Amino acid sequence: MTQEITRDHIAGRLGDVAYDRFLLYLMGPYKSFNLNYVLNDDELNDVEIDALPGPFRKLFQNKDEIDEAKALLRRVQGHLRTDPGVNAFLAVDVDIDTDEVDAVTQSIEYSRCANATVFIVPFLGHNFGVGEEAGSVLENVAETHGDRIVFVHESEVTSEMIRSARTRWDLRIEMYGTEAELVETVKRFVVTTMNRERFGDLEYFG
Repeated sequence: MTQEITRDHIAGRLGDVAYDRFLLYLMGPYKSFNLNYVLNDDELNDVEIDALPGPFRKLFQNKDEIDEAKALLRRVQGHLRTDPGVNAFLAVDVDIDTDEVDAVTQSIEYSRCANATVFIVPFLGHNFGVGEEAGSVLENVAETHGDRIVFVHESEVTSEMIRSARTRWDLRIEMYGTEAELVETVKRFVVTTMNRERFGDLEYFG
């Protein structure tokens, strides 16, 4: 039986915070860049890295950057769960088997359930795969949830997906230079969204 993704299910998988019912979905590239999700150790050892095309070669050479990208998301998550105290989560926190619900479908449903969704894209030395999952999510939810979504990228990141998102989906785009700037940018967006739910033009998701 396929697991149904609901606000109650997501909240039930997370710890207690001041604003338990404000769900903030944080998306980043950490899964897309980690080849351990598709290759086992023996298969990785058999790959002739130098013979691969450039973008694929970089996937095998940037494991430390991949790990740091996930660690960055975790640090941002920790900040936001403390201040302003919202229920920030990553897809892995909900722990739904991708054999039951594929990763892109999960992300689409998390975005539909969340009060706010933030795409965080750090600079990893290349842009391979950055926009694929984000584009799939936006294609499905931008029309109904566009005011609840922000795309925040490190200043060095350039991507056709980023350039087109503003025009195609009227998506809010922000840029950061330091981790502190990233946290403040996301926090500002979250607080604005909370206020719009309580006192403004957004439906209250409580």
